[in-house]
Amino acid sequence: MASGPHYRIELADRSAHRYHVTLTLPQPAADQQFSLPVWIPGSYLVREFAKHLSGLTARQGARALALEQLDKASWRVDCAPDDGALTLSYEVYAFDASVRTAWLDDQRAFFNPSSLCLRAHGFEGETHQVELAGLPGSWYVATEMTPRADGWQAADYDELLDHPFEIGPHWQGEFEAAGIVHRIVVAGAWPSFDGQRLLADVQRICEAQIAFWGEAPFKRYTFMLWAVEDGHGGLEHRASTALICARRELPTVAEPTAPSEGYVRLLGLFSHEYFHAWNVKRLRPAEFARFDYQRENYTELLWFFEGFTSYYDELMLLRAGLVDAPRYLKLLAASVNGVLASPGRRVQPLAQASFEAWTKYYRPDENSPNATSNYYAQGALVALCLDLSLREQGASLDQLMARLWQTTAGGPVSEADILSAVRALGGDPVAAALHTWVHGTDELPVRELLTSAGVDWRDEGRQTVAQRLGLRVRESALTGITVTHVLAGGAAQAGGCHARDEILAANGWRLRRLDDLPALLTAGCTTLRLLVSRDQRMVELSVDLPAAQAAAVALAPADAASPARQRWLGA
Repeated sequence: MASGPHYRIELADRSAHRYHVTLTLPQPAADQQFSLPVWIPGSYLVREFAKHLSGLTARQGARALALEQLDKASWRVDCAPDDGALTLSYEVYAFDASVRTAWLDDQRAFFNPSSLCLRAHGFEGETHQVELAGLPGSWYVATEMTPRADGWQAADYDELLDHPFEIGPHWQGEFEAAGIVHRIVVAGAWPSFDGQRLLADVQRICEAQIAFWGEAPFKRYTFMLWAVEDGHGGLEHRASTALICARRELPTVAEPTAPSEGYVRLLGLFSHEYFHAWNVKRLRPAEFARFDYQRENYTELLWFFEGFTSYYDELMLLRAGLVDAPRYLKLLAASVNGVLASPGRRVQPLAQASFEAWTKYYRPDENSPNATSNYYAQGALVALCLDLSLREQGASLDQLMARLWQTTAGGPVSEADILSAVRALGGDPVAAALHTWVHGTDELPVRELLTSAGVDWRDEGRQTVAQRLGLRVRESALTGITVTHVLAGGAAQAGGCHARDEILAANGWRLRRLDDLPALLTAGCTTLRLLVSRDQRMVELSVDLPAAQAAAVALAPADAASPARQRWLGA
């Protein structure tokens, strides 16, 4: 008889969003402990999955056993080792519309085992089995966990947690890339959804990435996509990914040949999570060689594993022929503008941002743009700078990624490993520059390097009034103007504006739109007298409106014949 845990997961009450889980442990220890993870790898926030677990009971044969709760997510049971299997029963509430947890209703079931499957301490290395019950007859199961005649099995607890389940009467299709079967499962799509186009386009992405890495580290792969009214994101796994998108991002049969902005964004999401199958699921921070599921796991390398993946996700769309060079540069410009609009890039080094993701990136507030850097977007610009710097030395970031993959055998990576590989390809100056970019707060040499690579950098458009003042606001015809963020160093901060202020009037005029402010100034006057509601009190502020400057950076090919651009963009 197998000695590892067996989970029977029943879709017990779809209307109440409740799974019923029965965990059977054939040969428990005398002092058997269990715990539920508090986080899921790939999403660096303690999410407290145990808050949705209830009704936990334990039995050994016909005898009910007492459970002792040790902490917020751990329990122990006194067992008689000779009395046979230990059975735990419990319910899990599942109504979290994200890729990280679990969902159950009349249309769809989805779960990550980290939300449902207690860890049996001492048995983590044993085979884990999963059985499903209560499925409607028209529903089928999508997962890349190894199938059995009576369910599925994972080699150990780590593998169990790395295989989400998507269940329902969903659309699905398959394609082959490099001889490997890939499946796309889509829940919640509109009737006009063009599944064949999505299959064909994602196939090109997968083929480009397998060619990039030189091999695929899985035998099959599944994309699980949930289309909703509004949402966007994904979570990588070793042979699958869970994705969520807005329905308007899906391709439709009426869509023109040129992909819409929303569809390009969706393809970038597919590309990003697929790239993670190599870069973070195999290549991974040395600190993640073994996960501790009961506490935060810290690393300073998210700028590499998320940032470099963010660089390649859109670059792979170009290499797969899904966008051309001008459109790729437009996507790159959007990333540049997003980073330049955040004062926090001059405060928090990327290595520190990686380490503090648990408390800062995943818990943003009104001061986050002033105090934090974004290891996704800013890390992608570090990858760009490193790529272009290596190309000036006759190498490339492609070669760096291949070198790391080969020298580590697709395993744990340290910052020292990365710097050593950079030094071997580009020399000490490039390695020193990379260290400075991720541990310092100086501006990245993006403009200089792009110009050298044959890309024209130019200013575009004029600032909105919010940008001129250094504000981010929420506007509504009903509720007016509410300040959401006050950016450091801006005119609004100097004039005393606070987050959550309601801007009611300016210079004696009722105000509904911030962009109406210039019309309230007389010739030669730049001073605004703002009437603000703050904590149910009226406050008058004097704020100087700076002159409008260029709103954004635009990027375009400067010279189609540039050898540097040909090498980089593949022109």
